[in-house]
Amino acid sequence: MKVEQIYTGCLAQGAYYIENNGEAAIIDPLREVQPYIEKAKRNNAKIKYVFETHFHADFVSGHLDLSAKTGAPIVYGPNAQCGFDCISATDGQEFPLGDAKIRVIHTPGHTMESTCFLLIDQTGEATSLFSGDTLFIGDVGRPDLAQKLSSDLTEDMLAGFLYDSLQNKIMPLADDITVYPAHGAGSACGKNMSKETTDTLGNQKKTNYALNPALSKDQFIKELLTGLVAPPAYFPLNVLMNIQGYDSIDKVLERGQHALSPAAFEAAANETSALILDTRNVQTFAAGFVPNSINIAIDGSFAPWVGAMIPDIKQEILLVTDEGREEEVITRLARVGYDFTIGYLKGGIKAWKDAGKELDQIESISVEETLNRAKLGEGEIIDVRKNSEYLSEHIVDVENAPLDFINESMLKINKDKTYFVHCASGYRSMIFISTLRARGYENLIDVQGGFKAIKESEKFKLSEYVCPTTLL
Repeated sequence: MKVEQIYTGCLAQGAYYIENNGEAAIIDPLREVQPYIEKAKRNNAKIKYVFETHFHADFVSGHLDLSAKTGAPIVYGPNAQCGFDCISATDGQEFPLGDAKIRVIHTPGHTMESTCFLLIDQTGEATSLFSGDTLFIGDVGRPDLAQKLSSDLTEDMLAGFLYDSLQNKIMPLADDITVYPAHGAGSACGKNMSKETTDTLGNQKKTNYALNPALSKDQFIKELLTGLVAPPAYFPLNVLMNIQGYDSIDKVLERGQHALSPAAFEAAANETSALILDTRNVQTFAAGFVPNSINIAIDGSFAPWVGAMIPDIKQEILLVTDEGREEEVITRLARVGYDFTIGYLKGGIKAWKDAGKELDQIESISVEETLNRAKLGEGEIIDVRKNSEYLSEHIVDVENAPLDFINESMLKINKDKTYFVHCASGYRSMIFISTLRARGYENLIDVQGGFKAIKESEKFKLSEYVCPTTLL
């Protein structure tokens, strides 16, 4: 028996490859499916099933392509109504895999079709629980996503269903079963997931607040919903793609990998409504970029921030990347449903510069210079981290304008004033500045290293409370 977790850090997502006696099953596959196919081929195994724990919101799954390329049926739990051929399994239904089997455990709550899959070995012993978004390590799935698709559902109702699922379906299982969740720390599908990506069910019964047998249903609902922030805007759009279907990843890659000369790139930018997305390192970007570009660096929390910053998943996109990373960027965009990359700048920013095209720049300064210029009254400091980060600790007398609510945050910015913008490390501040610069805000300056560098400098007075005071 082989069980392999295939974890993708930028999405904090776990897919699973299970193999037994020449037959394989894939659970919650990513959009790019060739690695699963090649793994099975190397092992002389046939992919027999594609299991989905639910209709995912934070990424577009690879179920359609994987099924089309292998002939394996797509299996969901009860209540799944697909826009394509799929098996909507019954609670308790078993699927043979070699001389093992996988049992369906319907666990509504995160969504109504949410299902866990229990792996039972050849001796009849249950060994592994693939828990999807029903049970994480240290947390459980948020219950406010399915209501986006049905006005009959409320988050309180879903939280109640989840309580029943955990108490009646998960808690009775054996303590030595290994829990394999769909997500880990960093995912927006829960509140407080552990950085660990597997654990025993017995340990989760001891440490996971949601499995505390002393919690009443009302207490569980209150605990689960307290502190729950709004999900990213692209989540419902990804759900619909996973339900209704989507273009093959092969078509998406073919469409996106159009190498455009500087002249053709400029023409495409001027003649279409395409957004120019530059995925280079933040400081490299700041030093010179195509005017009106938005910077979301590929080496960071790329997919979630693309989803947060680009509201329309059908938005046409023109790419500027480091040379050789074009396919990687197109693939990672497609993972969260952004399928309409229409080309990239051949030769990158060097080709643009060599062609004599206009370059824009963003000023980026050290913490020390920020302090000196702020003391001289040359500008105000603004903090674009999440509100929870800001409330935990921030520079005194500095306003919070969170990047994740940029349309509201930009109302705090006066175009005629200068602002020194910081986040935690410098990644989000460049997203914030480049986005507003494309909207005509030219007096925004990046603080290199963000709040981490600010703390290390020990030159700013910090507060964990929102209270008026002054810089040292």
